[in-house]
Amino acid sequence: MTDKEKYTFEIMVKPSGPLCNLNCVYCFYKYKQNGCASSYNWKMSSKILETFVRDYIQSQPTGYPVQFVWQGGEPCLMGLDFFRKAVELQKKYKKPGQEITNAFQTNATLIDSKWAEFFRENNFLIGVSIDGPEDIHNRYRVNSAGKGSFNMVMAGVENLRKHNVDYNALVCMTDISAQNPLYIYDFLKKHFNFIQFIPVVEERDFKKEAPFQKNSKKWATNKGRKYSDLVTEWSVTPEEFGTFLNKIFDSWVQNDVGRIFIQIFDYTLANWMGYPAALCVLNRTCGRGLVLEHNGDVYACDHFVYPEYRLGNITEKPLAELARSKSQIGFGNDKWERLPGQCRGCEYLNLCFGGCPRNRFIFTDDGENELNYLCEGYRSFFSHTSKAMKFMANELNNHRPASNIMKISG
Repeated sequence: MTDKEKYTFEIMVKPSGPLCNLNCVYCFYKYKQNGCASSYNWKMSSKILETFVRDYIQSQPTGYPVQFVWQGGEPCLMGLDFFRKAVELQKKYKKPGQEITNAFQTNATLIDSKWAEFFRENNFLIGVSIDGPEDIHNRYRVNSAGKGSFNMVMAGVENLRKHNVDYNALVCMTDISAQNPLYIYDFLKKHFNFIQFIPVVEERDFKKEAPFQKNSKKWATNKGRKYSDLVTEWSVTPEEFGTFLNKIFDSWVQNDVGRIFIQIFDYTLANWMGYPAALCVLNRTCGRGLVLEHNGDVYACDHFVYPEYRLGNITEKPLAELARSKSQIGFGNDKWERLPGQCRGCEYLNLCFGGCPRNRFIFTDDGENELNYLCEGYRSFFSHTSKAMKFMANELNNHRPASNIMKISG
């Protein structure tokens, strides 16, 4: 098998582009509708859908599972028939013995019994966007009238539960939620066994300028600049990020290991054990998680849907050629190659690898650019959890459960 045949990648598909029935305050995607006529059709055509499903399946090495990840905007706006067609096409183009899975990220407000039945029948994994209890969630996740969406989200979650659909929580960490870690965690673990915390970090000019551009240097130094100068008011600060994770980790490690699964805890543990994290943010390189827009355009990453990072269109060039292009591989390798010296000398380098490139917009003490804005928070988290992580890694390496940590915690 050649190197190209071994090169796997994933595509996050946005069949409805930025269209959404909510108007979340911190959404970094909805503004992409700006400048487009109200009559513009954001919905993916059946032709683009078939081209994508066929090419994506054919592009993956034989024997490797193929995961379809549907997102938006709000993908439910495409309607059930669109996804019924997608499943039919997956069966049509599936290779013998090939495993195909589907993940679906949604605000859950439109999920009724019909959607839930479809998800269960076709083994979809559902990621539900929910930021915590009602008062926290409704602060930023609102509809077009500015009213909170919590009750509709929980109704959707209840439909998923009733129909035995696999689902997890996608939780944005904002300036508001960062103040209430245990309040949020206690709520979440009553309803979800799998939780992903997503720090909200948006530069103030995020709608105008593509991040992580080569040779870009917006400021000469961090000195004298406040977080409020750098990021939007709803963004989490580095200190808040670290404190939030540390407080939840302390509760988790005493009570919930093996019962509640938190993405950053699991993947940090994997890095402590020497395994590559499944999360690109904590890996040495990235570039294997691309985005397909409704019109067939392919971009380097979900956070880099800017003209500078457009790879091409699947109606003009095979998907595999775009994903394995020199520019995309270079994009992924840049995460490591452009790492500042402060990171390379850090004791936690192999746990973090500089974090997500989209957040690398501050400067080191020596004036190098591309230090991760969340660096201070990551360092706090890795330091605070190191003893427990080492213990759990040792237990797993000796074929004992990581949950043994709960016997000595407290």
